[in-house]
Amino acid sequence: FYFRNKHRPFLLFVSLLHVHTPLITTEKFQGRSRHGLYGDNVEEMDWMVGKFWLLDVIDKEGLKNTTFIYFASDHGGFLEAHRGNSQLGGWNGIYKGGKGMGGWEGGIRVPGIVRWPGVLPAGTVIDEPTSLMDIYPTVVQLAGGAVPQDRVMDGHTLLPLLQGTEQHSRHEFLFHYCGVFLHAVRWHQKHSGTVWKAHYATPIFQPEASGACFRRGICPCFGDGVTHHDPPLLFNLSKDPSESNPLSADTEPL
Repeated sequence: FYFRNKHRPFLLFVSLLHVHTPLITTEKFQGRSRHGLYGDNVEEMDWMVGKFWLLDVIDKEGLKNTTFIYFASDHGGFLEAHRGNSQLGGWNGIYKGGKGMGGWEGGIRVPGIVRWPGVLPAGTVIDEPTSLMDIYPTVVQLAGGAVPQDRVMDGHTLLPLLQGTEQHSRHEFLFHYCGVFLHAVRWHQKHSGTVWKAHYATPIFQPEASGACFRRGICPCFGDGVTHHDPPLLFNLSKDPSESNPLSADTEPL
């Protein structure tokens, strides 16, 4: 692919099976990680992206400074995936919930790593909300095109944020759906920097304190496996990213 297209613009989309069930780690990487088979998959994915056929090949072909690379995931770890006592679907750290949950941070917060040497400064951390919906308008801008004007686009180009010409994300609100059902919405308050999130519906964890839907295999989006909240559960993500302490009108009247 690189040899055929290195003298003209190209778009390469790679969707890896790694860090997802089934874990198909090759023999070379089995037992490499201290974190079991899932960790082995992460290490193999890291090697594939960095050494096997992506970053190293781009560098060797002289495309390093002319290629925009964006590494991300489509959802957080799949908590319910188990084999015996071994957790196969990853771990989401301090963030509650995981894959298949429309609102909790564990299913929403994913890696977002960008590389474009000579254009974007290395080592920069941008603490602003972005979305995978932003990939499309970003790629269109990079290709010199224009997004359709006959419809509302939910994504925004990432380039002004990445290049520092804009300091804040264009996403003031982000709506989080589970299937076609609105479960939560976040508000990135422009002038304070505070991020609020309201949950209208949340999955019923089984067991209750487990943070996942182990008895069902994956959390449902509607029906008897979901609790509806009226008023919504409200969190200050800036102070409580693990969504442990819902705010109340009694303690937080504002």
